[in-house]
Amino acid sequence: MEIEFTYATLQDLPKIVETYNATIPSRLATADLEPVTALSKLQWFNSHNKEKRPLWLVMYKGEYAGWMSFNSFYGRPAYDGTVEVSIYIDQKYRGLGIGKASLKKAIEVAPALRINNLLGFIFGHNEPSLKLFYDYGFEKWAHLPKVADMDGIKRDLIILGKNIQGPTTGKSLSLFE
Repeated sequence: MEIEFTYATLQDLPKIVETYNATIPSRLATADLEPVTALSKLQWFNSHNKEKRPLWLVMYKGEYAGWMSFNSFYGRPAYDGTVEVSIYIDQKYRGLGIGKASLKKAIEVAPALRINNLLGFIFGHNEPSLKLFYDYGFEKWAHLPKVADMDGIKRDLIILGKNIQGPTTGKSLSLFE
């Protein structure tokens, strides 16, 4: 297989941060306005684990191409079955289907991790990411107009969601019902 996923280790944090920082100038994928450091992302890194909140490296033909993570939503126990999916692909690997493979992987592994809802927090002007998530059955669950100030330009945040049938509930749960 050309695209594989491996669990990230602490030694991978610098390249994860490098990939993340490379997206900052575009003002499409993150609300950070200045580069971050590996040290500043250490707590974030440590909040991930294989059992509930994985952080994967995305490998293309054996080479590092980006990363994907599940992040807890809102930090309260009742929301434990809901995660935000983050996907960051290195510039030279974009357009090769890696984002699609990553989102497919997220949907496939969610039930085993007792995740009922996947969320994507995407800027309203990030049309490629919105299209990707919509193509995989995500729906608009929230629209937060002009909540991000990107160099004096107010940007909308769209929250897309997809309900995943959980293995232990026997029923679907929806976050914003």
